[in-house]
Amino acid sequence: MNENFVVVKKIVIAIFIGIVVFFLGLQFFNQEQSILLALIALLVTLWTNEALPLGVVSLLPIILFPAFGFLSTKETTVNYAHPIIYLFLGGFLLAIAVEKTKLHVRIADKILNIFPNTPRAMILSLAITAGLLSAILSNTTTTLLLITIAIFITENEKLKLRFALAIAYGASIGGILTPIGTPPNLILLGIMEDNGLEAIPFFQWMVMVAPLSLMMIVSMSYLLSIGVKDVQVARNIELPKMTNNQKKVSLLLGALILLLVVNAPIKPYWNGLGLNESGILLGFGLVLFMPPFSILNWIEDHNKIPYAIIMLFGAGFSIAKAFMATGLADQIASYLLDMTQLSPLLLLFSIAFLVTFSTEITSNTALTSIMLPVIYSVTEQAGINTTLFMMVATLCASYAFMLPIATPPNAIAMSSGVVHVKDMLRFGLVLNLLGIFFIVMIAEFFWKGLFFN
Repeated sequence: MNENFVVVKKIVIAIFIGIVVFFLGLQFFNQEQSILLALIALLVTLWTNEALPLGVVSLLPIILFPAFGFLSTKETTVNYAHPIIYLFLGGFLLAIAVEKTKLHVRIADKILNIFPNTPRAMILSLAITAGLLSAILSNTTTTLLLITIAIFITENEKLKLRFALAIAYGASIGGILTPIGTPPNLILLGIMEDNGLEAIPFFQWMVMVAPLSLMMIVSMSYLLSIGVKDVQVARNIELPKMTNNQKKVSLLLGALILLLVVNAPIKPYWNGLGLNESGILLGFGLVLFMPPFSILNWIEDHNKIPYAIIMLFGAGFSIAKAFMATGLADQIASYLLDMTQLSPLLLLFSIAFLVTFSTEITSNTALTSIMLPVIYSVTEQAGINTTLFMMVATLCASYAFMLPIATPPNAIAMSSGVVHVKDMLRFGLVLNLLGIFFIVMIAEFFWKGLFFN
């Protein structure tokens, strides 16, 4: 009875927060948009206080969005079969195989042989590894490949949490390092080309962004190591001879990484193979059920797939679709038009803040597609550096660390079972603010002088 009372209390609190957000929203948005904000607040609160199971809360948009007329049932449910979900499914199958064969134990031992056995060194090494890989591969693929290894390096629950977040955050931070690292970067280059702006060369992009990535990686590693710096990473790993199944999975993972690297375009030098990453990962995951691999068995292993996280992705995509269907994204972007009277530095901070926190509840790809044309128009009218402001907005769209629906790496970290929404909120808020500060400072005092005179 007492447990039921606690659940009801948490649900009532979530509803109350939703009502408060609705009335606050009416001050800036129309009624439909305010209701959507209220429902998003309700969902985020339920995810955070864990009143209901993650999967249950993630399915609520299928009921709520059609009920309030934002989207039809079909328009909502189609988001739960989004192509990127099959990329996750393939990655999860590979992760299950790594865990089942205990290959992660061997890989963890190799990592511990390279880096010191201290939490701070391990967090930094995992973040750097994820960051560098996500500069070439998608941050989603990178996180899927590394997350299983990260959480099996230690049995300490506090360290598991921090290692999982180091992978997720490192992948998001490193995704901006190259123009091909994350979709918003490519959207920026496309909009620049469409408007006749000079493209940012591949190498120049890396030079511009490398200091930001380095500062964020170091800051994030220091933040995650607070409270665990004196904890020892125990080495209780005894390695028998490598089994045939471990060799098979290692071979498959090696082939997967090679194919992903070759498939990635590096324009103008290489166009890639043009294969879809979702198809690649799902294909490699399904091969694990087939001879000569036969590592996975559906009856034994299907229950290890984190279906709740797949539902969470569907909820995130549904929110993004409702964001656009109600005109809420356009309305937020239009407020930028009222900010042109601010000084350039304050305008940079305003754009960075708006984009960073907006992308917590909507797709960074969708948000960038909407915001960049508006920013282009605003800056052109104001006579200020268009490329500089669009670059800041693009990078901020990738730096959302607070919620599992904000980025795929955040959701994958949640799928590990060692991260809770309240943990992500706690660390993510600090990183959001640091990201805003670092991006604006680098734009104002580094890019302006060297690249955007």
